[in-house]
Amino acid sequence: MASNRSRLAWLDALRGIAAPAVALHHSAWTFVPAVWGEVDRRVDVGTWGVFVFFLVSGYIIPASLERRGDLRAFWTGRAFRLLPLLLAALALALLLAYAGVFATSPELGSRPPSLVALANLTMLQELLGVPSVINVMWTLSYEMAFYLMTAGLFAVGQAHRSAPIAVVLAVAAVPLGLLMPYATINGGADLVATLMGVAVILVIVVTVTAGGRLRTAAAVIGGVLGLTLVILGSRIGAGQGLVIAATMFAGTAVYRAEQGTLRRVWAAAALLTVLACGVLVAREPAWAAALLLAAGFFALAFTLRRRWFPRWLAHLGVISFSLYLLHPLLLRVVPNLPVFFLVLLLLGHVAYRLVEAPGQRLGRRLNAYLRRSSVQPTPRRPFTAS
Repeated sequence: MASNRSRLAWLDALRGIAAPAVALHHSAWTFVPAVWGEVDRRVDVGTWGVFVFFLVSGYIIPASLERRGDLRAFWTGRAFRLLPLLLAALALALLLAYAGVFATSPELGSRPPSLVALANLTMLQELLGVPSVINVMWTLSYEMAFYLMTAGLFAVGQAHRSAPIAVVLAVAAVPLGLLMPYATINGGADLVATLMGVAVILVIVVTVTAGGRLRTAAAVIGGVLGLTLVILGSRIGAGQGLVIAATMFAGTAVYRAEQGTLRRVWAAAALLTVLACGVLVAREPAWAAALLLAAGFFALAFTLRRRWFPRWLAHLGVISFSLYLLHPLLLRVVPNLPVFFLVLLLLGHVAYRLVEAPGQRLGRRLNAYLRRSSVQPTPRRPFTAS
């Protein structure tokens, strides 16, 4: 492994555990529901895995943006990281649904097809009140909102304030959770959902293509849109939605503490505040337990980050997006739990090799080309005879 990959192996290991945990949650409910019901009554393993993902994203996404130092490169990289597999997974889901071996939400047929496509392709469907074609895609909506908020903060030089932002979001979650227990942007707000989805596309396009104050303004508007969608569009209510956003910013605070730009006590205080508020707004004890256990697991892995992690576990982290997004498609295709995981691991590896990795390489090449084309050559001084 390259040195940078080795340095981040602990994050890959976390993802390599979180993705199979989510897959186990859904597959166990399918194949051994009586057994899994006893487990799920105590800890929501699927939500635990999802919160691990949120903490990892909070840690790594701002680092990626700041390493590039360029919003255009950031959005280009995100697009080529996520969209190739998303498009392939959506196409496969629709094909399997047509064959009768994959069940989509019955609400999909009652919504305008253009809105369903817009919401799912922008990955904002969960926050726009539109059903997901693949049920696990709901987490991608919160990831997108976090990207928008992170880009907006970066544009105005406030990205370093992750700890106070995490605290403010977490504290605000408590009263808003009581005042707004359900989504305001819901199944009856097609026009609002369409306008919000188009607005997000526009601000990203302007951020990528424009420069100067226009780019900054677009990024800030995008950040406001991201926060607005979390507050108004969270199907689980504004309280739990804001705790999810706060969790990601707490992950960022841990990154800043490691880099020495934030005192560790403030990062710890931010994380503890998020956990306390998360417990207060949780509607089910299992949700709160999942959040607490995910934070503890993340903290344990962080303390062990300089240790050696098995290559196979890190590889599971590398293919974790494929494992996460594709596993619901297998639930009615395979006969039992062991076969499910065998097929899933094979499918995840193939999807990464054939879809994810080529897409990421293409994104890197495009970013390299854009960097070269944006560098203006130094004008040569005209030759004059002496």
